[in-house]
Amino acid sequence: MANPYFRNLPDFEYVNRTPGAARDANDYIAVKNLFKRGKLREDIFQELAFFEKYQIEGDDRPDIVANEVYGDPTLDWVILTCNNITDVYSEWPMNNDIFNTYLLEKYGSYDALDNVHHYESNEVKDSQGVVIFAKGLRVGAAQSVSYFDYFSDLQINIANVSRPISNYEYEENLNNKKRGIFILKPIYLNVVFDDLEEMMQSEEGSTQYVSETLRRGDNPRIYQ
Repeated sequence: MANPYFRNLPDFEYVNRTPGAARDANDYIAVKNLFKRGKLREDIFQELAFFEKYQIEGDDRPDIVANEVYGDPTLDWVILTCNNITDVYSEWPMNNDIFNTYLLEKYGSYDALDNVHHYESNEVKDSQGVVIFAKGLRVGAAQSVSYFDYFSDLQINIANVSRPISNYEYEENLNNKKRGIFILKPIYLNVVFDDLEEMMQSEEGSTQYVSETLRRGDNPRIYQ
C-alpha cells in the first residue's frame, strides 16, 4: 500500500544556478515541485461516512497514526490532509518534551505554571437536573448564580460557581484539543490515491509543459 506523498509530486526543472554551472540554455536541475499541493475533494470532505473519529494517544506522530490505521507509516500525509493540517508544529499535539520546553519558554518557570490563567464556571443544575448554568464558561473570579426553582418553589442563590484554571491546565487543554482528529476509512484510500495522481499531472498546453509529470521553468539565459 506504500504511497509516499512526495513520490506523487511532479518534477520541475529550473535553471541551474549552482556555482560553476554551465551557462547554456539546456542547463537545468530537476526537483520536486513543492508548490504543488494535494488536497481532498470537497465532496469527500462533506461525506461523513468516509471518515471515523480518532484520538491521538501520547506522543504519537502522524506516521505512527498512519501505521496504526493503515499499516503503512508513509501514509502520514493522508492523516494530515484529512484534517487540513499544514503545520505539524502548531496543529499537531506536542509531545511531552516539546510541550514542557514550550511551557518554560512561554511562562519562564515551573512555578509560574501554577498561576491562574482564568476562571471557568462549574455546572449548576436545578432540583430536576436541568442545567441552569453550563460548565466551562469563562467567568470572573467570583461568579454568582441566582435562579428560581419552580419545582421546589425556592429562590436559589449560589455565591461562587467559579474555579481557577492554571496556566498549565489551560495549555494542556489546548494541546489535548488537537488530539481529536478524523481519519479516512481504509476502504476509500484508493479514491484519494487516484485523485492525487490526477491532480499532480501537468496539463498540456502550458509553455512550461514537458510531460504529465514534468514542467520546465523559463531560462532567462537564452534572452541574454
